[in-house]
Amino acid sequence: MDDSGNTPRKAAKPAMSIEKAQKARRRFLQSVGLTAGVVGLSLLGYVPVTQAGTPRLRPPGALDERDFLASCIKCGQCVQVCPVQAIHLADLSDGFGVGVPYIAAREQACDFSCDAVQCILACPTGALTYKKPAFMALRPGMPLAAAPILKAKEHDAEPTLNLKERIGVARLARPESCLAVQGKGFKGQARGAGFKGEMRYMDVDRWKPIPVRDHPYDLELCDLCVRECPLKGAIELQPVKGADGIARMTPVVLEPCVGCGVCEMICPAEPAAIVVEAQAAWKEA
Repeated sequence: MDDSGNTPRKAAKPAMSIEKAQKARRRFLQSVGLTAGVVGLSLLGYVPVTQAGTPRLRPPGALDERDFLASCIKCGQCVQVCPVQAIHLADLSDGFGVGVPYIAAREQACDFSCDAVQCILACPTGALTYKKPAFMALRPGMPLAAAPILKAKEHDAEPTLNLKERIGVARLARPESCLAVQGKGFKGQARGAGFKGEMRYMDVDRWKPIPVRDHPYDLELCDLCVRECPLKGAIELQPVKGADGIARMTPVVLEPCVGCGVCEMICPAEPAAIVVEAQAAWKEA
């Protein structure tokens, strides 16, 4: 109390200046924005973006897309063991979830250089698997009629891959661009000197992939998609009559196709005449 007997009042705090208030507001908004961004980025790693368009080609043995996305922990083990570096992890620009593995066949296809399909063996969760659990249904057209036979091991005691389902199906998307359909041959590097893709060639070393640019061709009739397909009986050239009544050779995709993408990678036409439809099922013509 003061001399008059009254309780003294506490000194009032000075009012916050307009400049300080604006700074505080900016800091608050920045914090909100940062929090939202972190949460959003976290979700991208686990949930596929709803506006994602064309399905991605997944590594061999991948579960159906929804199950695959739920099972894959984005560990990158499949990337590390791939001998031709065909598997990549998606980034933000892909719109399919951060860290989800995929194959861009035109850039680098899976040519089964590892024989045992190392990506499946390396997967710790079963997102890539030789055999689905019994409770997971098999989509019609996805199971293979028989174990695929590797051309590189055709004469070995065990020539097959232990795959039960395909990851896609090749399709002659641009027959007008196909050199075989045009009756033309091919000479030179299949994808040019700047192409970085690799593949194993049985006439060079069936165990070691080499750059495609280091293996030039001289073909009277282009049959690269058939010649370099790693699986027996997955694709062949067949005579087909055109509108003019002339029979021409055309690539025909057959049931053993697993969707590895080698035909798309090796096709010298630009854009590729034959492409792989990711996650597509086999349908009888």
